[in-house]
Amino acid sequence: MTHLHGHDDAGHHRHGADHTHSELGRRAVLAGAGGLLMLAAAPGSAYANTTPIAAGSPARITPKSGAARASQLTQGTLLVHADLHNHTLMSDGDGNPDLAFQSMREAGLDVAALTDHATLFSISGLSKSEWDRTGVLAGAADDPGNYTAIRGFEWSHPTLGHVNVWGTANFTDLLASGSMSRLYNWINGVDGVGSFNHPGREVQRFNNFSLSSAAVDNMVALEMFNRGDDYLFDGWADHGSSPLTACLNAGWRTGLTGVSDEHGTNWGWPEGKGRTGLWVAANTRAGVFEAMRARRFFATRVSGLRLDATANGVQMGGVLPIASGDVAFSVDLDRGPDWAGKPLRIQVLRPGTTAPTVVDVIDVEAGGVHIFTVPMNVADGDWVVLRVSDPTQANPSPGPAGHPCNDWGVAYASPWWLQP
Repeated sequence: MTHLHGHDDAGHHRHGADHTHSELGRRAVLAGAGGLLMLAAAPGSAYANTTPIAAGSPARITPKSGAARASQLTQGTLLVHADLHNHTLMSDGDGNPDLAFQSMREAGLDVAALTDHATLFSISGLSKSEWDRTGVLAGAADDPGNYTAIRGFEWSHPTLGHVNVWGTANFTDLLASGSMSRLYNWINGVDGVGSFNHPGREVQRFNNFSLSSAAVDNMVALEMFNRGDDYLFDGWADHGSSPLTACLNAGWRTGLTGVSDEHGTNWGWPEGKGRTGLWVAANTRAGVFEAMRARRFFATRVSGLRLDATANGVQMGGVLPIASGDVAFSVDLDRGPDWAGKPLRIQVLRPGTTAPTVVDVIDVEAGGVHIFTVPMNVADGDWVVLRVSDPTQANPSPGPAGHPCNDWGVAYASPWWLQP
């Protein structure tokens, strides 16, 4: 694999051995410019061209500008930032649900969800009236094109694990759906969108991610950042395996999310608790759910970050129709002026038995497009994930001694799947 460091005519970082990479950089400039023109013309957009960097507390300080919303790699979508996992007094949170959606909008989020617990007989969890109330609040806060407010719930089993479900007219609890198979059947029956939450925490870990083939399309996400924790290795001491490796090796095809899982009153605040970047055709409920089903999103725990990535021209979350060969990655990574020139690493994660195998590490700086090539073979496993890290800080939830990912995770692109 080659990593010749340089710049193309537009100033983008380049890693590669031939002029093909330079030409891709020029095409990326054109794609980015087209996206900016499209976004500048979008009516009613609160942040037409840039994402905000959130203030450090709920002081409602005007946020600074983060990265532009236009990808330098792909066209037809714009970047929105989401927090899809939050709680209120309607389950075990402390906050008045009437205030949650406005708090998240003021924090600079573009998409927000309330997902109170669904437990047993409404004990510390949702009742039918509270579910209806969540729907009313989401409906009142929803502002298509500018801010998307979503109703969801968190199916909460004390040992199997917790699963978020969005996009359904009703909810289910442990009385109606007391096992993973019954929950999957329920989600499939109503065509909901689901996520494996804080996947290293509960002891049974979703029956160790035992696969339900019928539920693969509807289980779209695995939380990688939750309350600031990095779930690449969180729970390692109890399980001896990475939740990411266990989930993807089992055959699930989940994208990767970051969430705050707020139980207090600071919905959307402060910086660092986890959020998701979605590449949407429109900032509406339909647009958000389409992007989620396409796995066109990334996990991060910093506001204002833009991460887009392609592998052989396929955007994150997609399928690579190859059995073996070189895979050319292009990564658009930016957080605006605050991170200009900040040293970061891109780690290429492939399947391992208990922990992901890091087959390449590329040192980069924030800003610009980074291009590199990695050889792959489906015989080594059918998925690949890009992790962005800060090598100057340690992972507070480390895995095996000496593992390259024991540094501080900044973001995860959703996987690609090799499918000859």
